[in-house]
Amino acid sequence: MSEENKALIRRWFEEVWNKGREEAIDEMFAEEGVANGLVDDAGQPLRGPKGFKPFFRKFREAFPEIQVVVEDAVAEGDRVAARCTVRGTHRGDTLGFAATQRPVEFTGITIVRIRDGKIVEAWNNFDFMTMFQQLGALPAPDAPAADSPAQYGTQLPVE
Repeated sequence: MSEENKALIRRWFEEVWNKGREEAIDEMFAEEGVANGLVDDAGQPLRGPKGFKPFFRKFREAFPEIQVVVEDAVAEGDRVAARCTVRGTHRGDTLGFAATQRPVEFTGITIVRIRDGKIVEAWNNFDFMTMFQQLGALPAPDAPAADSPAQYGTQLPVE
């Protein structure tokens, strides 16, 4: 069962994300499934294929050539944990700002619970902060804040 479950999560990322097969969502995500850590416009976890598809469309439009590589997958019982690397180029305007044409690379981990060959629950933790920093939508960690004295070439006195 563990090997079958690991194969399902690898297939999920390959079919849904890398190939962009929206119909694969219906094949692998249960009607009662919940994707925690990913939210709809109201801030609620994505529920079932119907709730997941708008997120999928928005993200695939922003990154039409997205590639998700499953670096590791560990399974126990009905759960699989997968560590992933996500790569793409921001070509669509669906993230709330114009496409930047910038490449991104960030990591993430998902833990899924599988029942009857479908994902019924997922806990997602992807580094979207790094993604938004790479797109210029958030300041990089080493960049001075907009009102920082370092921005103006001055230093604060040290006491």
